[in-house]
Amino acid sequence: MGQRLYNVFFHTHTISGIVISALLYVIFFTGSISFLRDEINAWERNEPIKSAYFSTIDFDQALNELSTDKPLYGRDLMFNHRYFERRLGATMTKSKDTTIQDAPQRGRRGNFFYMDMDTFKKEDYTSNYSLGEFFYRLHFFAQLNFFSRSGYYLSGFVAFFFLFAVITGVIVHWKKIIPSFYVFRPKGKWKNIWTDAHVALGMIGLPYQFMFALTGCFLIIGYMVMFPPVQSFIYGDDVQAFTKDIQYEENPTYEFTYQPLETAPSINDFVARTLNKWPDIKLTALDVINYGDQSMHVKIYGAPDFDQKLLGTGHITYRVQDGQVVNTKDPYGKISYAEGSLNLLRRLHYGDFGGYGMKLIYLLLGFITCFVILSGVLIWLVARDKKHVAPAKRIFNKWLVHIYMAACLSLYPVTAATFTAIKVFGTDLGDTRQIFMYHVFFYSWLGLSLVLIALRNNYLINKICLILGSILALSVPVANGLVTGNWPWVSWSSGFSQIFVVDLFWILMCLSSIAVVFKLKNKDISKASTVKRSRA
Repeated sequence: MGQRLYNVFFHTHTISGIVISALLYVIFFTGSISFLRDEINAWERNEPIKSAYFSTIDFDQALNELSTDKPLYGRDLMFNHRYFERRLGATMTKSKDTTIQDAPQRGRRGNFFYMDMDTFKKEDYTSNYSLGEFFYRLHFFAQLNFFSRSGYYLSGFVAFFFLFAVITGVIVHWKKIIPSFYVFRPKGKWKNIWTDAHVALGMIGLPYQFMFALTGCFLIIGYMVMFPPVQSFIYGDDVQAFTKDIQYEENPTYEFTYQPLETAPSINDFVARTLNKWPDIKLTALDVINYGDQSMHVKIYGAPDFDQKLLGTGHITYRVQDGQVVNTKDPYGKISYAEGSLNLLRRLHYGDFGGYGMKLIYLLLGFITCFVILSGVLIWLVARDKKHVAPAKRIFNKWLVHIYMAACLSLYPVTAATFTAIKVFGTDLGDTRQIFMYHVFFYSWLGLSLVLIALRNNYLINKICLILGSILALSVPVANGLVTGNWPWVSWSSGFSQIFVVDLFWILMCLSSIAVVFKLKNKDISKASTVKRSRA
């Protein structure tokens, strides 16, 4: 590679990394937390569940409870267990019987709700809002959707430039990437220390970072950014036509007959039949079509465990009138290229195909990427803290890094504080739950960041965040034990693995932070050159 071309790639890698560094840090930090989304929700609500929970649900009782609010005849009902928690996402359409009129529904989610399948209590999106949902949404800036999908656009922009930074970084370091991986100079200059750590950890996390950047671009740019204009301009906002074309299999329709069934059907019987047919399948969703009509059908979805088949999904449809199977997709059979590729990209991004072992690997690689991002910013600062650089530029660079360090590192104690606040004060917030969560997290993040910026010392910023974070991290399992009585040893002995995992995570974060604090040395890189000149 020629020197000019090398310089072009080097500077584009540097600039693209600097432009997105703070936003990318937020994405990876909150994304790493989001790998424990289901566990966080179970911990927050004190609602742990066991494996194959969907198969144990009493759907007959659930439908009876729903019928007390409004008649179910002629409606389509969908229950989706997308997340492993006690509350299912549910959708209820308007009745196809035009004599049944519903009261006006508010909001675009009017026909969507959550249902606790133990108590059969209904919640709307706002009252059901959770810590797991908050960090999952913050991972792609959903809270910044002030103007249409502005937050999604921003996260898509960051994902694209991160992919660009990963590729150009490999090109720039290609010749020395292997030798540099084995170099570490802990007693060298700060630029050498940060460079060695940046290269070594960047090399370890490179496959993960490339995969995450690629799948992130697909999920955000492909789904959130490209789908709406395609649906609008090519399909004229015809949602049904658009959905039909992007589906990779036929979805038959069943005509409503206006002839009610003589006896109420049992949905539980069809679930049992499905489990008898596929004993090892994990059920994930259930659709009830034309409820109570002679054209009523029940469609049950499921997938094998990932140790049996990574991408296999299937479903079976029963005609309720005579109990006959009218449509089947074998979850253990062959799948199309479209279904396989789409599911593979989602699985790779979510990391939900290997149990807690895979979640731990993704979690560690996510935090490693956060370190790589910060070390890249510090390399950039030290490389520009030279005598030949104008004083005004050097001051600007230092202030910029102070802001980066404060905003990024303060996420750790702020996140721990939010967990504690929600556990202590968030029991009966109702519709104000989401607002309370926003206020606690964003106001504390802003306030702590401003205080840290005012210190103008990267060493103190780092040390304060680690000490404060370790204290608040320990307060998370303590608050859980005081409020619910589920101390870590109680959760472990009771088999509440989801609650135990969250408490263990924060205990390990506390211990790790304390260990790092004792290893810190008071060397603020933003003042290193100033100290050297004063000695000279």
